[in-house]
Amino acid sequence: MTTEFFTGIQSFPNPGQRQAVVTVGTFDGIHRGHQEIFRRVQADSEQSGLLPVLVTFDPHPRTVVTPENVPMLLTTATEKARFIPDFFHGKVLTLPFDTDLMNMSGEQFVEEILIERIGMAKLIVGYDHAVGRDRSGNIDELQRLGLKHNYEMEVVEPVSYKDQAVSSSRIRTALTGGDFEEALKMFGHDYAICGKVERGIGLGRKLGYPTANVRVGTRKLLPPEGVYACWVQVGTEEKNGMMFIGRNQFNPEDRISVETNLFDFDRDVYDEEMLVCPTHFIRANQKFENTDRLVDQIAKDKENVIHIIERENSYVLHKGPES
Repeated sequence: MTTEFFTGIQSFPNPGQRQAVVTVGTFDGIHRGHQEIFRRVQADSEQSGLLPVLVTFDPHPRTVVTPENVPMLLTTATEKARFIPDFFHGKVLTLPFDTDLMNMSGEQFVEEILIERIGMAKLIVGYDHAVGRDRSGNIDELQRLGLKHNYEMEVVEPVSYKDQAVSSSRIRTALTGGDFEEALKMFGHDYAICGKVERGIGLGRKLGYPTANVRVGTRKLLPPEGVYACWVQVGTEEKNGMMFIGRNQFNPEDRISVETNLFDFDRDVYDEEMLVCPTHFIRANQKFENTDRLVDQIAKDKENVIHIIERENSYVLHKGPES
């Protein structure tokens, strides 16, 4: 079975009967906890013959519910579309999260969306899940509604890492705190940064290390400033490289940039979509007396990245979902 994406409830093919096993969530990060929920949905679908359906939201619900306190995103809508098919095969429905959806009660959401429009026969959610206004559709309420509306329900227990539940907030803390390797272990897949390639100031090419500058949205959470080994997908090609995240002291624009130097690659990719995955932290961002010192350091950085490639015994440092 392939993965099909739908945006908005009107676009979703109404099954006309109760024949879907459904999971619902924001799924920011698509981390190991989310992956376990997806695994349970897939397993139940294979056993019961029900249609697997994943319901998610865009933008992040807190953008509407608590606009003064919105978390930075681990996974943008584009990045979700890239990684969900690695773990889930079925129908994926993205509901635009607006004030109308925010004001629906948990019972309304279950009745009007999950049952009437999607045809839910079984609901599988995480242990801390809730839907509806003020999170009124918590686990107890969803179980009560299951008895009322005759749908089965399964609650998936947390996936633990170092004796604590894996969660999006825990991963954000690890990323912002500089624990990049710990964050990757909780993700269970590479951390993707997607965006179009834009023109920079051209300094990298002048120094002998041309870079592709990736335009990143303001809500995307980036790892700490510094240099990383990375793998990149652009079009149908995958390449190794090294990347810089941070403020470049030689750039007159005082802003965070994401720049990648790809190995064995030399073609114009401006305005193309690029997926960049930092895989190993090399060093923190630092200032240099002049560009000569910067070039010396970049050469050392590349040596370190090549050493990692040789150590990993793989040209493309793509860990994949099983890492």
